[in-house]
Amino acid sequence: MGLLTKDVERHPCTVEISHRFESLHAHLKFNDGTVVHPGDEVIVNGPEIMAPYGEVVTEDRIATIFRASRLERLWTRMTGDFEFMELCEFSFSEEVTL
Repeated sequence: MGLLTKDVERHPCTVEISHRFESLHAHLKFNDGTVVHPGDEVIVNGPEIMAPYGEVVTEDRIATIFRASRLERLWTRMTGDFEFMELCEFSFSEEVTL
């Protein structure tokens, strides 16, 4: 991995999709212990997974990881906090008493 080049890797993974009242989530776990770093992109190969309401679907797939270059990784670490702040909602309002 160079300053501007990207590496492409393929790894086995397990995808879990939950579509229940208690939990609506999608989780990906790499079966070989692979770690994703800041700036990396992950694409799960295969057809779309649809979980009917009330069920949890688990499938084994292959994921393609596009590793970020050193420059992209540095940029992601430097600007990641600013992007996180976009997700926060702040409210500065007076408390009203009746």
